[in-house]
Amino acid sequence: MTLAAQPDLGSREFVIEDIWTGPHASGFGQVGDGRSFSFHVERQQLIVEVYRPRLRGPVPQPEDVVAVATHRVADIDLTDERSLAAAVRDAVAAARPVPRTGR
Repeated sequence: MTLAAQPDLGSREFVIEDIWTGPHASGFGQVGDGRSFSFHVERQQLIVEVYRPRLRGPVPQPEDVVAVATHRVADIDLTDERSLAAAVRDAVAAARPVPRTGR
């Protein structure tokens, strides 16, 4: 596990707060506009979930997911923190809104 430098949460920037490298890479961070995100590797895919702003609790629920992105890990060096962080940043930028069904 690698801990990123303590972010200034008052700044409005993309930041990865925690990142774990390797075949089961994962982590989380802030998008910069009040939303948070998490990522993990599952079945040769990098999966990124972006959550709505102002979550009520420390653990996001499925209804808190506002956007998702997937990326094949074949082109990512999962053992290199910089390579993984760049892939996560690209995936967050490319995340597509989650369709919601009407109630």
